[in-house]
Amino acid sequence: MPHDHPHHHDHPHDHGHDHGHGHEGSELSPMDLRVRALESLLVEKGYVQPAALDALIETYETKIGPRNGAQVVAKAWSDPGFLAWLRRDASAAIHSLGHTGRQGEHMVAVENTPEEHNMVVCTLCSCYPWPVLGLPPTWYKSPAYRSRAVIDPRGVLADFGVTLPEGTRIRVWDSTAETRYLVIPMRPAGTEGWSEARLAGLVSRDSMIGTALARRPEEVAA
Repeated sequence: MPHDHPHHHDHPHDHGHDHGHGHEGSELSPMDLRVRALESLLVEKGYVQPAALDALIETYETKIGPRNGAQVVAKAWSDPGFLAWLRRDASAAIHSLGHTGRQGEHMVAVENTPEEHNMVVCTLCSCYPWPVLGLPPTWYKSPAYRSRAVIDPRGVLADFGVTLPEGTRIRVWDSTAETRYLVIPMRPAGTEGWSEARLAGLVSRDSMIGTALARRPEEVAA
């Protein structure tokens, strides 16, 4: 029988806190307005091509930014001592690798196992661990993801192409301004003896949010 998927509120949202970024569906912050005005001006003057700007943002979202988190995961897979440190104090363990900054002051690492799969959402807005994952993807901030991840996490995972065994429990963690989560995906089989650098290549941004699994060795080779 499948287990329930509790929705965790260990650190409830404070509607008055500063998230450091605009709330989805609310008015744009002054900083957002300035950025958009500057972007429009640069595009209008011909200094920036919209397609190039989109490509740059996409690269940072999916490749450059998540490299920090991939390094953390690869070290956790390779070093039992570091994994134990992550379990005790993820913030300190992550900071020891040099990944510090706003939006990542208080981190919690949650591990996927054959019995339990973890997924992260921010139901209030879009709290996200920037120092280890870079820019949040657009879908993470969407009302559809923020609501459905809580109500139907298994269905959301299926939409992302992830089908879990019926007996796997799904735990949904709600990020807040005070606490951000990093999912440690399961290490793929066939990677014994791999270096941390090579292992990091198996770790995607989405696998550290919980909406994907780590890549298999044959996927990287392909």
